Amino acid sequence: MANLSSFDLNLLRVLDALLRETSTVRAGERLGLSQPAVSAALGRLRAALGDELFFRRGQGLEPTAYALSLEAPLREVLDLTETLLRGADRFDPLTSTDRFKISGSDFFAEMLMPSLADRLTRAAPGMKVHLVDLVPDSYVDTLERYDVDMALLPAMDLPDWVQSRPVFRSSFVVVARRDHPRLARAGIAPGGVIPVDLFCDLGHVLFSPEGKLQAMGDAALARLGRERQVVMTMPVFSGVYRAVAGSDLIALLPVQLARHVAPAAGLDVYAAPMSVPVAQIVMVWHRRFAASAAHGWLRDQIADLLAPLDCTA
Repeated sequence: MANLSSFDLNLLRVLDALLRETSTVRAGERLGLSQPAVSAALGRLRAALGDELFFRRGQGLEPTAYALSLEAPLREVLDLTETLLRGADRFDPLTSTDRFKISGSDFFAEMLMPSLADRLTRAAPGMKVHLVDLVPDSYVDTLERYDVDMALLPAMDLPDWVQSRPVFRSSFVVVARRDHPRLARAGIAPGGVIPVDLFCDLGHVLFSPEGKLQAMGDAALARLGRERQVVMTMPVFSGVYRAVAGSDLIALLPVQLARHVAPAAGLDVYAAPMSVPVAQIVMVWHRRFAASAAHGWLRDQIADLLAPLDCTA
C-alpha cells in the first residue's frame, strides 16, 4: 500500500472521475485526458491501493466494494481541497462562473426557474444552473450518486451527512377541465368542494415519478374508509394537468402550481372532500458544501424566491 509521501495525489482526481462516470472514456472527457492516460492511471491506482477497484461489466466499469467505500470521503476531500485553493472569502456573484445542478420536479421549472433566471442574469451573470429530474426512490442519494449540489423535495428523515432548510409549505387542491360536465351537472362551481362520492367515482391522474398508484391523497381518503380510481400516472406535473385539461379526469395538485397554470391550461380549481396533510418542502445538500460561499449564496437566493410560495390554504 502507498503512503502519502510516495502517492501521486493527482490520481485521486482520476479515481473520483471513474467513480462518477464508470467509464475510462467519459472519465477522460471529464478530466481532459485521453482514454489511454486514464487506463494507465487506473493501473497505478490498483498498484498503489492494492485493489482491483473496477472490473469490466458490459460496456462500462463496475466499482469494487472497496472503491465504493472510498467514494464519499474522496469526494469530500476533493471538495474541501477546492475550497481551500479557491479561498473562502473570494466569492463574488458578479464574477462567479460556478456551475450548480439542482434536483427537483418540474414544479420548480414553473415556480422557481423563471424568477431564478431573472435574478442570476442581474446578480450572477456567469453562473450556470441546471435543473434535473428527481431520481425515483433515491431522492437523497442524488446528492452522492448523481453529482447533484442540492435537491428540493418533501421533508423526510435524512442521514447525518445531509443538511436541510425548509423553504415552503404546500396544500393541495383538485383540478378539472373547464366546464367539466359531471361537475357542472352536480352544480359544483369552481372553488367549491367536490362531494366525496363524486370525487371517488371520477378517474384520477396521479403525479408519480415511480409510477406508484397511491400517494398522500389516497392515505387521506383511506382514513375516511374510501378510495379513488387512479387510472393514469405521470412522471411530471405538466403531464398531469395537461391530461386533465384534455379529458374528464381530475387530479390533486399543489395549490401554488394549480393556481399558476389553471388560466392558461383551461382548468378550474376545486377543494378536495378530505383533508390532505400539508407538505413541507425542504432544500437539502451534502454537508461538505456547508462552508462553500458560492453554494451558500445560491441556497439563499433559492430560499428567498420560494418563500412567497408558502401556502397552507
